[in-house]
Amino acid sequence: MASASERSYTRRDTVLFVVCFGLSLFGLFAPPSWSQGISAGLRETVLRPLVWLQVRAEEGKTSRVRLRAITEQRDSASYLAQGLPSLLAENERLRQLLSLSHRLSTRYVAAEVLHQAQATDGRTLLLSAGSEDGVAAFDPVVAPEGLIGVVLNAAERSSIVMTWAHPEFRVSAFTVNGNAAGVVAPSAGGDGVLEFRGVPYRDSVPVGTLVLSSGLGGVYPKGIPVGTVTGVAREQLGWERVYRLLPAANPGSVAHVLILVTSSGDVAHAFPSDSALAAQRRDSLERIRLADSVAQAAREARERRADSLAALRRDTTRVARRPVPVDSARKAAAPPPPAAVKDSTP
Repeated sequence: MASASERSYTRRDTVLFVVCFGLSLFGLFAPPSWSQGISAGLRETVLRPLVWLQVRAEEGKTSRVRLRAITEQRDSASYLAQGLPSLLAENERLRQLLSLSHRLSTRYVAAEVLHQAQATDGRTLLLSAGSEDGVAAFDPVVAPEGLIGVVLNAAERSSIVMTWAHPEFRVSAFTVNGNAAGVVAPSAGGDGVLEFRGVPYRDSVPVGTLVLSSGLGGVYPKGIPVGTVTGVAREQLGWERVYRLLPAANPGSVAHVLILVTSSGDVAHAFPSDSALAAQRRDSLERIRLADSVAQAAREARERRADSLAALRRDTTRVARRPVPVDSARKAAAPPPPAAVKDSTP
């Protein structure tokens, strides 16, 4: 026989079951307005801690997702920023090459310096243009700074260039003022400089003088910068001076070049001096800076206009919502007082 305590627990469970069943039936068949009110009351009272925990969990999840997205954007921006200097340098070189192509009056072929997978001579370059593009052997190759070399062999879709660092490279040259002439060849020591040979002993070439190709021999056109005099390398028997030249162009840093397929004529006008190049670069940077300032001013004007419109809307809404005093409303609704009639009787 069950004890009194067990019977009381059973009776209590039955009462709770009946109450819960009745509440469930009431919630199921109650009008929508009643059920919504009850659910809102439960959320605001009994279930409020649980709702708060759910909101915090959702915010935490959203914060983690945003943090992950911000981290990915930061990593992408850092990766892009690492390559930005090289992109800027390549863009500047392409601008210079495009400007050079506009100044050239001879026919040319643009080419890209390709990676040489096989073991080749380090003093040659592999270009992406060949005989299909009109490239032939002994065509000069130039960069915006000056002479790179000459085409050694032209295949159907590629060509090999002998740079000025090759031991067999030679070019007839003269100083920019025309007081000395000779032959430019690579230094015998292989230290990455050129030598201006065959200059008579009586002809003195000051340091800093620009040396150009003379056009003799029919391979290189006249006027291509070859190098700048940095000093005297040696003197031979008192009748010849050999000057050391700093090359005008560096074959190791070029990515795009121009191949002059027509090497006749004077191209000195296509290679301005360093001061002219600096002036052109400053002018280009000034134009870019001016365009950026104009765009920034336009953006600021649009932002100020948007702020003014938003402030005007807020003021209009505030005036429309402002309550009208009762006395003012009565005064506005009251009819105007009658005009005083003058007494015309004598």
